[in-house]
Amino acid sequence: MKEYNIGIIPGDGTGPEVVAEAVKAMKAISDIGGPRFNLTYYDIGGERYLKKGELLPESVAKELSEMDSSLLGAIGHPDVKPGILEKNILLKLRFDLDLYINLRPVVLLPGVYTPIKDKGPEDIDFVIVRENTEGLYAGAGGTLKKGTADEVAVQESINTRKGVERCIRYAFEYCKKRNKGRKLTLCGKTNVLTYAFDLWERAFNEVGTEYSDIEKDYSHVDAICMWMVKNPEFFDVIVTDNLFGDIITDLGAMIQGGMGIAAGGNIKPEGTGVFEPIGGSAPKYTGLNKINPMAAIYAVQMMLDHLDEGDAAEKLQTAIKKVAKNDLKSMGAGRMGYGTKEVGDLVVNYIVKG
Repeated sequence: MKEYNIGIIPGDGTGPEVVAEAVKAMKAISDIGGPRFNLTYYDIGGERYLKKGELLPESVAKELSEMDSSLLGAIGHPDVKPGILEKNILLKLRFDLDLYINLRPVVLLPGVYTPIKDKGPEDIDFVIVRENTEGLYAGAGGTLKKGTADEVAVQESINTRKGVERCIRYAFEYCKKRNKGRKLTLCGKTNVLTYAFDLWERAFNEVGTEYSDIEKDYSHVDAICMWMVKNPEFFDVIVTDNLFGDIITDLGAMIQGGMGIAAGGNIKPEGTGVFEPIGGSAPKYTGLNKINPMAAIYAVQMMLDHLDEGDAAEKLQTAIKKVAKNDLKSMGAGRMGYGTKEVGDLVVNYIVKG
């Protein structure tokens, strides 16, 4: 039986609550004969920063890089100025561990409400592959004459051939493995961002010659936003840069039923990954047993898939679908019909009973 070393970062706000339910699901998978997990907990986040002035120690980053995978609850604290935790923990993790792929399934589960009229699970089932370590988020730029009427602010998008190509190649491989619509769409803005997306488009076309069995498509980011709302069934796999990926994945979360079910992975395909619910720390719900843990549990399902534990991933996916279809009134916090812990228990029950 396989064993994996897993880093656990409960984080801030409701992060520890949803992580606890995700870990409960991991233990249930082990109990029915699945892989075993050696868990190491890290108190990274706003509370540690406020108490110790520490963000992400180099020793912790090194340990996480050596883990088979990690689960992150949420990072975000109301008493910490915006940008500090995001830049020095979340982005630093991605850069230091070279987690160059952000993977976001946009899947409408049976029984889950979508705000798009007349669309169902058969229509909303695609995946967004977002480049995760370059672009505008690389932090290049600066200011001149700050605080004056003549202030200048420059933020530069960094796109390297290596970074772009490895992201595109991963997307083609993922599309091939997924074997659903066998269609890969490049999301960009070639008519305005003529330097960056010239590189993206050329790399896309060149790599695409190696995948004759995959349909290639291109769409501007604004058009993709429109089509995601009007005809989400058009998409199978979408590949894009860091900024556009950040935007369209949040739109994807809304059409799949909200942040309560939206999970993502920050992945180094040949190495480790950090998987997380994407809804944030939601501090107003802390300690109330109201937050939805389904996204964190879904993050574990993605982690199992990344570890090539297909059977375990399928069992957990089945349990998630059954809870969504049979038990929950809503994906919204406090409106599920059950508390956080009780939703975790429902998932475990379906795992055990099959």
